[in-house]
Amino acid sequence: MSSILVLSGSPSPTSRTAALAEHLADRLRGDGHAVRTVRVRDLPAEALLSADVGDPRIAEVVAALADADGVLVASPVYKAAYSGVLKALLDLLPQFALAGKVVLPVLTGGSPAHVLAVDYALRPVLSALGAHHVVQGWFVLDKHITTEGDTLALAPESQRPLHEVLDGFSAAVSHRRTLITTP
Repeated sequence: MSSILVLSGSPSPTSRTAALAEHLADRLRGDGHAVRTVRVRDLPAEALLSADVGDPRIAEVVAALADADGVLVASPVYKAAYSGVLKALLDLLPQFALAGKVVLPVLTGGSPAHVLAVDYALRPVLSALGAHHVVQGWFVLDKHITTEGDTLALAPESQRPLHEVLDGFSAAVSHRRTLITTP
């Protein structure tokens, strides 16, 4: 069974990005993956800001990342880039923390003007961390995400293409797992 770590990079306690990350995690579980979600906002702020890799919760995330076959990175767009809280986590990871991983970047934002943040802000950092394969990322407009309690709904114009990208990521993770476990 492939393992996937979902990093939810929204700093907000009530977040459409976090709800979307959970929705995508549930869909990946349905594909047979073991999925763990980490809300970066729930990690100790002092450890994140001081790059304290010895903090037990930070060390736990680094270990989970090392064990994962795939990583889904979700963040809202702020100032034409991913969130600062996500940046703080990415900055303290080991140099090649994503080596051998399949990675899917997913960003959310209020304007189509931010769609390029996937390729110009987040993808280069993921590649610099040694990602084996960064699959095509996706940008979802905030207005296409609605939540009511634990229920998330995506507008059809976002749902179909996002699920296609997610399915491609799922297949790539499964394929990678097959390659490393086949003698």
